[in-house]
Amino acid sequence: MGKKVKKESEPPSKDVFDPLPIESKKAATVVLMLNSPEEEVLVKACEAIHKFAEKGDENRSSLLGLGAVEPLSHLISHEDKLVRRNAFMALGVMAANSDVKRLLKKLNAIPSIIRKLSPEEDVVVHEFATLCLASLSVDFSCKVQISDQEGLEPLIQLLSSPDPDVKKNSVETICNLVQDLPSRVAVRELNGVPPLLELLRSEFPVIQQLSLRTLVIVTTDTDTRATFREEQGFDRLLEFLCNKEFSDLHVEALQVLSNCLEDRDSLQVIHETGGLQRLLQFITTPTLLDIQTNAVKAISRVAQSSENRKLLHEQDIERSLVELLSLEGDSLRTATCQAVAAMSLHLASKDAFRNLGETHTHRHVQTHRHTPVAPTLNCPCVPDGIRAVVQLLGSEGGEVREAAAQALSSLTSSNQLNSYAVYEAEGDEGLVQQLHDVIPGAVAHAAAVLTNMAEQEVLRCSILSHGAMAALLEPLQSADTHTLVRATQALAALACDAEGRADLRNAGGLVPLVQLLRSNHKEVRRNACWAISVCANDEPTAVEMCKLGALDLLQEINSSANRRNKFSEIALQRLLDSNLSLKYSLTNTLAPTDITVDGFYDPGQARSGQRVLTLEDLSKQPVNQRRPVIAINAKPLDAVSVDQSEERQQDSPTETRTASVLSSKGSTRTPSKGKSKGRKEDEKLRDEDESKPQQEVATVTEKPWMLPYDAAFHALVTEATKTILPLHVESEQYSALARLVSEVMGGAVEVDRQHDFLWELHLSELRYELQSNIIPIGQIRKGTYYHRALLYKVLADRIGVSCSLVRGEYNRVWNEVLLSVGTPHYPGCQPQPRAHLVDLIHQPGRLLRANTPQAKQYQTI
Repeated sequence: MGKKVKKESEPPSKDVFDPLPIESKKAATVVLMLNSPEEEVLVKACEAIHKFAEKGDENRSSLLGLGAVEPLSHLISHEDKLVRRNAFMALGVMAANSDVKRLLKKLNAIPSIIRKLSPEEDVVVHEFATLCLASLSVDFSCKVQISDQEGLEPLIQLLSSPDPDVKKNSVETICNLVQDLPSRVAVRELNGVPPLLELLRSEFPVIQQLSLRTLVIVTTDTDTRATFREEQGFDRLLEFLCNKEFSDLHVEALQVLSNCLEDRDSLQVIHETGGLQRLLQFITTPTLLDIQTNAVKAISRVAQSSENRKLLHEQDIERSLVELLSLEGDSLRTATCQAVAAMSLHLASKDAFRNLGETHTHRHVQTHRHTPVAPTLNCPCVPDGIRAVVQLLGSEGGEVREAAAQALSSLTSSNQLNSYAVYEAEGDEGLVQQLHDVIPGAVAHAAAVLTNMAEQEVLRCSILSHGAMAALLEPLQSADTHTLVRATQALAALACDAEGRADLRNAGGLVPLVQLLRSNHKEVRRNACWAISVCANDEPTAVEMCKLGALDLLQEINSSANRRNKFSEIALQRLLDSNLSLKYSLTNTLAPTDITVDGFYDPGQARSGQRVLTLEDLSKQPVNQRRPVIAINAKPLDAVSVDQSEERQQDSPTETRTASVLSSKGSTRTPSKGKSKGRKEDEKLRDEDESKPQQEVATVTEKPWMLPYDAAFHALVTEATKTILPLHVESEQYSALARLVSEVMGGAVEVDRQHDFLWELHLSELRYELQSNIIPIGQIRKGTYYHRALLYKVLADRIGVSCSLVRGEYNRVWNEVLLSVGTPHYPGCQPQPRAHLVDLIHQPGRLLRANTPQAKQYQTI
């Protein structure tokens, strides 16, 4: 056998570099090592950067400045697993820095990160890759990119990872992604609800909380709520709620429950499983404020359905809600009031809130603001439920005041007993004060309650006595459309009697009301029209609104097919009906139901766009050559003085009320015996001193303009009453009145002799004699068609004879009457009345059948 020869060791190759251990204390050196081709160097460099970055955000910023992010974004895709792992660890920690996040987005690192979420990757890679995505998913554009790269599916799969950090980072990323609607839908489609429910059993509270927050968002989707039911989500949720160890997370759990209870099927499921009772326990059992608040919010969600409200009413939920109103905490009170508002949509619940509690002392009922009346014995009692809500109107928290007013609005809607209960609790004054609130919602709901209460005269008078009309001025100028709608509705409800309209005029409320006709909001404009139609029920208010341009605005609205509505047509008609002078000038017609009174005048036919002046404005014009204005006034001056004093009392109810209170107080005082005489003398001297400046002011103040008394017209009314009314046949009354008018106005005039009838000269003489363009109708002795027809109409209105006044062309004006002539169609029935024209000038007393040649000739010749 050959002898083995031991080989000598070969010398090291010249190309091989001996290992060199390096210790560096500079981050810049380590960052440079990230570009090394050696895997061992890369592993150690990434590990060192990870440790350095964990020490604080300043270190992360420093690494960013040294250029560490870009090489790390490449190393997460390295072939070596250890390099990939350490690179992800470094990048995951650094991604918490906002500047690093911006750079990663710019480097388009998200696709590379998502690719590493595959199951075959290391758990540590999953942990820090999801940590990186959790930081990036806060940004909107990053959310979109994660969704576009289909990153949601691997994240949902990682919810079942055995590593708690992976679960936490994954559910946090999903929670950020579902802020956008498409991602919520994707979670359901990718079967993400079951793993989210499973996380509720995690031993880590942060994972439970993130899971609940995600469920709160995704359950806003209807289909997701159906999936939640199918996956026994209510069982998991109730199991979670019954565990007192998780009480700090019950707020989020109740929010999930609240979302799911919007569905009728969900409520049925939770009712069958006993969940509703558990929810009610959260309300009634003293616990954390947030938990009770969210439990009440869940009840509000449940109460959105009529069937659910019935079910809750059977559970006596009203009593529980009223008890909560006495607890401290604005958030709880707000939520409770909102729940009361929701439950009050159920009629039985409205009665339940009213009937809770004990009987209280009744307020004095007033049928008129100045005349208190003793309360009746059968008045409804003041319940604790409504009283508790009323008391919250004075809360410091604006949201509480708004919610309280909202609850009262729902409670009093179509319910007079609840409206009276609010009045008994002295809520009307608080509601009027709330019209000055800075929160638009609080103002709108307060106005809605006042609207509901104003349906009853007793409550309406009380509301007005607190200055409601003046308080509505600010809401009528609000920029919030809902507030404007509610304010105009309240105004219309309070202005349905003369007292309310007087308050509105005195407060200056007509100005903002008329301006609302210019609104581009359909509902605001519509309600403004309705309020104006209500206010136009008396002449002073109608005249004032016309001065403010309401008539022009309504005509403009009604001429537009898009802006016109039924209320605008009613408002225009009522405005004209309350100002017949204006109506006749604009429409050229007065119907038999349009009864003229003293102060009526004929200013002539108004042209399109022309403003019709008032009598007072016309009286200030110098005498001119235009057509004279014919005025009607048979009221003596003493009667005018009485009426004006009554109007002043009506227009100033506050002053009248104050005066009555002062006089009543004075009548009950008993002066002392010793100093009564001296006090009386001192008071007399003081009164004289105080009266002197008042007398001086009175002498300076100009007397208001008044239309002169027309004694001649008054005499004509008396004569017509004596001679016409005794006649029992309608046709005789019409003819006799026509002959009387013709006799006063110059007698009959033949058709071919009209040019010799110098009525224009007569009117000119009267105008210069009176030095006025306004001529009382009783002083006209030569009148043509329009003078005679006007006199016929005003006399007929005074004595109760029905007729209309119609103006045609070329100064032709005539009266039409309805007369039953001919044979009836059926035995025992009156013949159908037909329109006839009354001849006042050619053959006075002749009645011409309408639309016949004779009638047409009378209208045109």
